[in-house]
Amino acid sequence: MSPKEFTSHLFFASVLVAGAGAANAEEPRSNFFNDPFLKVTHAISDCAVPEGPLLTAAQARSEAHSRIERGTSCYHSGQCRLPNSYLYDQEIIPRVKRAIEADGRFAETSIWIEGQRRFVTLKGCVQTSGQAKELEKLVRHLDDVEGVVNLLNYK
Repeated sequence: MSPKEFTSHLFFASVLVAGAGAANAEEPRSNFFNDPFLKVTHAISDCAVPEGPLLTAAQARSEAHSRIERGTSCYHSGQCRLPNSYLYDQEIIPRVKRAIEADGRFAETSIWIEGQRRFVTLKGCVQTSGQAKELEKLVRHLDDVEGVVNLLNYK
């Protein structure tokens, strides 16, 4: 293959890849696995709404097998009483919401919480880094919470 032909093939390949990326960007996304995502507080008006657990259909198909493996490994290792660690999330996330609301220290925040496999992700905005650390500590100590991912922004 000549350098000119190679360049031509490379160009067309890049056009195809770019076109595929554009098609994926337009594909509708949904919460295919019904992962809980709740708004808890809403005091900071300029806090951007974080993205929830949204996937394209192709991403959901790609993720399905690994979710089954990750979900059941907890039960098989004896660390979960339920047969899949994702089954905890529908109960954990409302409990996290109640704990944050009952605490009272986080009323001046805008917080969303998401659950996946007993991990709670904190999203949104808080006033200080200390507030973010205290919120993470509160959630980490709740029953059945395996871990906390803190993605909070400070305003």
